[in-house]
Parts: sequence; C-alpha cells; structure tokens
Amino acid sequence: MKQSIPLEFLQAIPKTELHVHLDGSLRIPTLIELAKKDKVKLPSLSESGLKQKVFKDKYRDLPDYLAGFQYTCAVMQHAEHVERISYELIQDHLAEGVRYIEVRFAPQLHMHEKFSMSQVLAAVKKGMDRAAREHNTSQAVKAGKDIPCHYGLILCALRYFNEHMSPYYRKLCEVMTYSPPNHIYAAASLELARAGVRLAREEGFPIVGFDLAGAEAGFPAGDHWEAYQYAHSHFLRKTVHAGEAYGPESIFQAITDCYANRIGHGTWLFGTDMIRKGTEAEKKAYVTHLAEYIASQRITIEVCLTSNLQTLPKMKTLSRHPLRSMLDHNLSVSICTDNRLVSNTTVTNELALAIKHLKMTRRELRNVVIAGFKGSFFPGSYNDKRAYVRKVIDLYESLEQSYFPDA
Repeated sequence: MKQSIPLEFLQAIPKTELHVHLDGSLRIPTLIELAKKDKVKLPSLSESGLKQKVFKDKYRDLPDYLAGFQYTCAVMQHAEHVERISYELIQDHLAEGVRYIEVRFAPQLHMHEKFSMSQVLAAVKKGMDRAAREHNTSQAVKAGKDIPCHYGLILCALRYFNEHMSPYYRKLCEVMTYSPPNHIYAAASLELARAGVRLAREEGFPIVGFDLAGAEAGFPAGDHWEAYQYAHSHFLRKTVHAGEAYGPESIFQAITDCYANRIGHGTWLFGTDMIRKGTEAEKKAYVTHLAEYIASQRITIEVCLTSNLQTLPKMKTLSRHPLRSMLDHNLSVSICTDNRLVSNTTVTNELALAIKHLKMTRRELRNVVIAGFKGSFFPGSYNDKRAYVRKVIDLYESLEQSYFPDA
C-alpha cells in the first residue's frame, strides 16, 4: 500500500525558496499599516477586503495578477519599511521550515532622490540579517538539532517598464527620450548589473544572482545580452524568467544569450505548439534536445505551481502542469512560491500541491528538496556549500526515519 506523506513532514523538513519576489510577499496587516502611515490609498483597509478585491485566489490574467504590486511597491519607498518587510519575509519562511532563501527584487522600483540603490540594499540586508541571526543563535541550532539559515539577494531587471513605475524609471525615460524602448530597458538592466557587481564587491552585500522578469512576448531576453554578459564576466550567477508565458524558444534564448544557470518558471518547456517554425517532428526534436541539455547541465528550473495556475489561462488544473514531465525527465527542479502574498501560498503548500495533483512520490520529493539546496546560488564558498548541503541531507534523512520508520 502506498504510504502517504503527512503535512507535518513537509513542514518539518529543511526547504529552500529560490524564487520569491520581495514586493509580492508582504503580510497584509503590514501593508495596511504602512499604507496608512504613507497615505497610500488602498482599495480596502481590511484583510478580507484586500483578499476579495486585490489578492485573490483566482485572477483573470497576468495584468490582473500584477495589479497588487502597485500597492506593495508604494509602501516600499522608505528604509524602515523595506527593512521591516524583509525581516518579516525571512521570519515567515523560517516558521515553515525554509532554511535557505533567495529573495529577488528590482531595487530601481524603490529608488528616489532620498533612497539610493545602496540604501535599498542596506535596508533589505539589515532586516534579513536580524531574522537570520535570531534563528542562528537559537538553542536548536546551537545544539545541532536544526540547521542555520542562509540567504542571498537576486537583483531583478525588467523586460518592460514605464515612467509611472518609479522616479528612477521616469528619469531614465526622460534622459533617453529619443531612444527605442528596447534600448531604454537594456540600459536599465546594464546599470543594475554593474551596480550589483560593484556593491557586492565593495560594500559586501550578499548579491548572489541577476534576474530578468516581465512579459516575454515582444520583450526578448536577448535585448538584455550586454547586462547578462557583464554579470557573466564578473562571475555573478544568472537566472531568467523564461517559458512562463512563452514557449521553449524563450528558454533556449535565456540559456544561450543570457548564460542562465537557472530558469524561472520554465512552464512551457515541453510546449511544442508554441514553437513558431518547423514541422511537428522538428518541433518535438527541438524540445527533446532542449530538455536533455537542461537535464545534463543541471540547470535548475524554479517551478511555481499556484502562480502558474493563476496567471496562465490555458492551464485549467494543476494536474496538467508540466512539473510531472519535468520529474519524469529527471530535471533539476525546485518548487517555489513566486509571491507569498499575491499567490497566497507557502513552500510547504506548493509541495503538498505537487504531491496531491502531480503524484510526486517520496523519492521525488527528496530529490526536489535537495535539488533546491544544490541548485542555490549559495553566498559562501563551494566547500561551505557542500558542507551545508551535507547537514541538510543528514537532517532530512533523520526526519524520514522518524516519520517513516518501516520504510
């Protein structure tokens, strides 16, 4: 008889979060409190009202999903607010057993004359350091019954923006008035990549990766080649939102033009119907070769189940999510939340959904969890990372023996 996987086990095991947006993961009470302080007008001042009007279980489409970010970003324009939000995000992850977190955000969304990129990063780091320190000095960690918390920051460039999204973007659009839009987007990405390398080296910020987010159709990753080339040549790890709303060719471009070490979402990796040219046989061969390449190079795919179901109309149910095919192809997969607030989910919940709807087995669960740690852009040395992963595996196996003694 097949043994079930209890929720308590999912909560207890050490987990990673490799794909979570800071501005999409606030606590609603914090958002309401900060909005009142900053005189930011919200559609409702109650948690239930915001869940009904903004942060819903179901969205019409991606624009509807993204609408809530106008409110979260509006309260993230001051250091003390960003510090608090960062602190609470680490706390929320730690409470459900997540021990390694990579938080991504676009600092250019929060910058203004009185809040520089360095100050944005300092506020994020201060909040996350405090939460991690509280955990790492706990008796459980000191006694070796738990493992320390580590985190890294991923700077997120945007495929598309406009002058209304922040003072930084408005100024850039004014300066580059006569430039084609794709040149403006590329200029912002390159400046972010350069700043990330400099701030990591000169000011010691734990910047572990560079990302590109936003609408894929019409805004190709290849436009940002120079930024990714700069990150690549300075040994900054790279991830790209790709294959979320576009097909396998977007993932291929992320790997070849942007040197992606990981792929954000990768949902339509097997979507032969989304390839523009070629016969059916050629399209299938293309997808097969791409999947084999990703598998052999251990390019980790950051899968976000609930988010995909909410933003992709053609995905009717989670049972149709290609995670099942990814597991069958032995791809390196890590299951993530994308946005804890906007998608109203946790890492534990996402794992439970994969088990329920995609029949993820105990062995596959273990592989996915360990793949998250192995595929991380760990801020320490490679030897430090190996030692940390070893502690994770030891703790995981100990918990397995406790929950499944007869297995």
